[in-house]
Amino acid sequence: MSTAVVLDSNSGLTGEEAKKYGMYILPMPFMIDGKEYLDGIDITREEFLKRQEEGADIVTSQPSPENVMNLWDELLKTYDSVIHIPMTSGLSGSCDTATMLASEDEYVGRVFVVDDKRISVTQISAGLDALTLIEAGFTPDKIKEKLEADASKAGIYVMVSDIKYLKKGGRITPMAAALASLLKIKPVLQLHEGKIDAYAKARTFKQAKQIIVEAIKKDLSERLNDPMCKDSRLMIAQYGYLDFAKEFATELEAEFGKVEIVNLSLSVATHIGPGTVALAVARKISTD
Repeated sequence: MSTAVVLDSNSGLTGEEAKKYGMYILPMPFMIDGKEYLDGIDITREEFLKRQEEGADIVTSQPSPENVMNLWDELLKTYDSVIHIPMTSGLSGSCDTATMLASEDEYVGRVFVVDDKRISVTQISAGLDALTLIEAGFTPDKIKEKLEADASKAGIYVMVSDIKYLKKGGRITPMAAALASLLKIKPVLQLHEGKIDAYAKARTFKQAKQIIVEAIKKDLSERLNDPMCKDSRLMIAQYGYLDFAKEFATELEAEFGKVEIVNLSLSVATHIGPGTVALAVARKISTD
């Protein structure tokens, strides 16, 4: 049985980048000043960054049912089944929509929607896990079951340069934003099990970096039971801060080995803004 793996572009991958891994991408839509764009297709990252910094009104959305089904239909011409891993249901309705569509007669037993509470680079890790399980001979229903059972075995910590985008998106109150600006506070956010929460406060990016490295070490030791990161993936997502991300990766690699750098998706960047770096860890799935 052949199985395709689909992520949405909230993973940070474009369609071309996903092909290198052996996966497929469903692009996420967003509106800029009333006009719809598809992440990774209709607008470059440079143009998006320019429009965002100029104060354009940017609103995220979810893929239309037609676009979702068109992708599935195209893949099912070649593959027997599809593992679809959308962004966490905790932050978007796209997972619920996909789950509803997969219950239609033509997709039952052929399309399996995974809600494993992942977003950004941890989605990529889930996709790689799915490929590992396919290679090991697991059936699509068992792959869905194992991925969802491993939902909590990942975490992301985010350093934010400018809190005005969090304020604009309603993630923090105007009063909290004003106080943070006055005190020059750089919030550290945590994305875990489908939710974005405040994790810590820092005055500098250097301090924020120390905070998230310690958080990742704690996750590796306590939650993932992998203190040396031998059976986990360490990944950095960045938006408008590539040089910093490269330096950060070099520092981490001295202790943990290979660290991948990917782009933060534009639909996620809408809410967090430029000058953002996230560090993520995810335990590789077991084939036992």
